[in-house]
Amino acid sequence: MVDVTRKAATMRTAVARGKVQMQPATLALIETGAMQKGDVLGVARIAGIMAAKRTSELIPLCHPLALTDIDVQFSPLHSRGELTIEATVRTVGKTGVEMEAMTAVGIAALTIYDMCKAVDRQMILSDIRLVSKKGGKSGVFKMDERINP
Repeated sequence: MVDVTRKAATMRTAVARGKVQMQPATLALIETGAMQKGDVLGVARIAGIMAAKRTSELIPLCHPLALTDIDVQFSPLHSRGELTIEATVRTVGKTGVEMEAMTAVGIAALTIYDMCKAVDRQMILSDIRLVSKKGGKSGVFKMDERINP
């Protein structure tokens, strides 16, 4: 682990995004609540939140953090059968929350796959990335969406 003992605690925020591509009919089943396993987005949201809280248990050199806010949102693009997942994570601490935000997105995507695989095994989980981060010595990062939409 990196020694953060002497670092100042600051407000830290990270936003990550990823997507799940699926058949448009699968997306329709998710949105209408007709998937056999139940409320896909509700379960995926809780899974993402739980994963963010446990990131240090999953990634060996991550510091355990007291997270103050975790938000997981979903945006469908019906014409492409695509569901975008966005996680925002916040804390006041000595190290950033980028890994927690990306972990939330990844586990939410895996949960969607698990809950929908009976009707669509060809789903593709992709493009998990850090979109922005604020706080700490390195300041602000914002992905250039023209390069990585």
